[in-house]
Amino acid sequence: MKLTIVIPCYNEKSTIETLITAVKNSPYENKEIIVVDDYSTDGTREILKDRFESLVDRIIYHEKNSGKGAALRTGFQAATGDIVMVQDADLEYDPNEYPKIIEPILQDKADVVYGSRFVGGEPHRVLYFWHRLGNGLLTLLSNMFTNLNLTDMETCYKAFRRSIIQSIEIEEDRFGFEPEITAKIAKKRCRVFEVGISYSGRTYEAGKKIGWRDGIKAIYYIIKYNLFR
Repeated sequence: MKLTIVIPCYNEKSTIETLITAVKNSPYENKEIIVVDDYSTDGTREILKDRFESLVDRIIYHEKNSGKGAALRTGFQAATGDIVMVQDADLEYDPNEYPKIIEPILQDKADVVYGSRFVGGEPHRVLYFWHRLGNGLLTLLSNMFTNLNLTDMETCYKAFRRSIIQSIEIEEDRFGFEPEITAKIAKKRCRVFEVGISYSGRTYEAGKKIGWRDGIKAIYYIIKYNLFR
């Protein structure tokens, strides 16, 4: 089965080259790489044009900054692989773990797989107590509505059968994607698995973008997509 890796990026000049190289060298051979640049202004776009247009399958350039959800929507629509997976451009997640993440789909046990930072014995950088607490509370609230027992709803690493993800309308343009997609796959009664993954979280000084305001908004999105959609 072919795996499509969708990489949304915005102002990731310091990491994009290393990340794409790591994705290209990841151990799953049959893959398609789609990069969606969300109107970067720090030189990321120029790096992509100068160095990578001939080295990945497709680079799509947004003409305005629209948000991570919008970039993922663009990438999902362009995907041709049997399995579609999200890869952030910030080096927090390890592309070498693709095979174990998609294994439940390859074995026809799952339709969707979440890579959890909070299960299993993989290495994790220790950062931000309040982020961990907030993530746990958001996952708990989401689980109460969806009746799933996820440990990491907000994880970047999500893999989908292409038929599933392309059948879902992604409405949120920014960081509301995670609670939205979780609610919608639950309503579709998809078979959902979790796989433990490693995590090398970065600091705000290194470019981390999600803050406490995004956590407050996530509560709204959880309620919106579970009760009013």
